[in-house]
Amino acid sequence: MRIVLLGAPGSGKGTQSQRLVQRFGIPQISTGDLLRSAVKRETPLGIAAKDAMQAGKLVDDSIVLGMIRERLAQPDTAAGFILDGFPRNLAQANALDAMLREVGQPLTAVVLMEVDNAELTRRIAGRRSCPSCGTVYNIYSMTLGSDLRCTNCAERPALIQRPDDNEETVVHRLRVYDEQTKPLIDYYRGKRLLRTIDAQAEVDEVTTALVSALSQPAEGAARRASAKRKPAAKKKPAAKKAVAKTGAKRASATRRGKAAAKRGSAARKTARKGKAPARRTATAKKTASRKAAPRRKSIAKRATSRRAVAKRRPAARKTAARRTPRKTSRRR
Repeated sequence: MRIVLLGAPGSGKGTQSQRLVQRFGIPQISTGDLLRSAVKRETPLGIAAKDAMQAGKLVDDSIVLGMIRERLAQPDTAAGFILDGFPRNLAQANALDAMLREVGQPLTAVVLMEVDNAELTRRIAGRRSCPSCGTVYNIYSMTLGSDLRCTNCAERPALIQRPDDNEETVVHRLRVYDEQTKPLIDYYRGKRLLRTIDAQAEVDEVTTALVSALSQPAEGAARRASAKRKPAAKKKPAAKKAVAKTGAKRASATRRGKAAAKRGSAARKTARKGKAPARRTATAKKTASRKAAPRRKSIAKRATSRRAVAKRRPAARKTAARRTPRKTSRRR
């Protein structure tokens, strides 16, 4: 389990990282902690980071990546790790991916913790941390009446507020997050590693949602599974079309039946008045034609018979004329 917790300042990445450490037994790797430890131990990377910070410059990405590489080489990261606060931009994300491929430890999940800006401002202003162990607290979620001291350390040191944890700097930090870190959301979504949770609930509820998200497929995998199920869902429009066609046929048949009924009614009314209907139905025409057929045949036979008789009469006259001698008269 190799995780990156992604979210704006105050979204609860540090708190939830500590809970994941307790649950899964994998270390939390915070770039801030690495820088402070390296500077304190005066390692070569720590000295380079200290020089940059004293000059008022940002610590170079190569220095931070070198510290992360050294940390991942330790035995306790064999089962996994949690990256908190890194990467912060696309350049760091690309460099981190290349470095993790080299050591054979690619990321398995990136969890986006979503919180609105008003809640972020309240959380950052109320955040306190232990100077010894680094445990993060919030005065708004602590028990009323409790003193602001670390409960994890035996000496119970007083909690401190980071210089940049005040309302004046929150607006600037959120603007930097929107400009530089938010593009990582689409970056990791494209790599099918992103999971998203609502981190505005109570701490225990967020922990439950976080653990559940880590056991679910990433957003890209969920989209692929949904796309595989889509062809089965495409059958529904075809069924709707068939129902629509059946309904259209029934409606057409109903309209034809109504029209025929109207024509029949009109014909009956006309017959009652003694008038011939202006228009007869196809069935009435066929019936009339069948009734008139014998009469037409009889008329045709009589006409044929008359023509035959007419043809025979001239021939009979010629024959009679030949047989009868002609009377001649003589003039005297």
